Amino acid sequence: MPISKMFVVRFFQLIKGRRFAEAERVLERIRNKTNETEWNSGYLHALDGILLAQKSSDSYAFIKKLDFEDEKELKNFRKDFLAEYKNKIHSDYDRGFFAAWADYMLISKQSLAEEIKAEATDKGKVESISEENKNVSS
Repeated sequence: MPISKMFVVRFFQLIKGRRFAEAERVLERIRNKTNETEWNSGYLHALDGILLAQKSSDSYAFIKKLDFEDEKELKNFRKDFLAEYKNKIHSDYDRGFFAAWADYMLISKQSLAEEIKAEATDKGKVESISEENKNVSS
């Protein structure tokens, strides 16, 4: 069975929320529902690494240097990971590994866009309430 994108998205959301125990349970579910192929092994290894890097206090880890608030940076890293994923010189294991990182960048970028949209919507609601209050008090 291929890796469920639904579980992967949930895994990334839990990591972003620093809910590591739940993320580990989701990762175990992913592992149990996935066929053992080289590509899947690489993908799962990357997920393990992402989880461990987020949990650790190692300031040298790549993930700790990422600016998850910079959509352009996330897009560029995704582009780089996709280029490595598509490179036929890499083994299936490596391509699965790079695919997981590309997915992580995509989900992080989408989450950022959703947060910005939600903030803009909330700000619009606050401004419209303020306008309504001004009109009522006039």
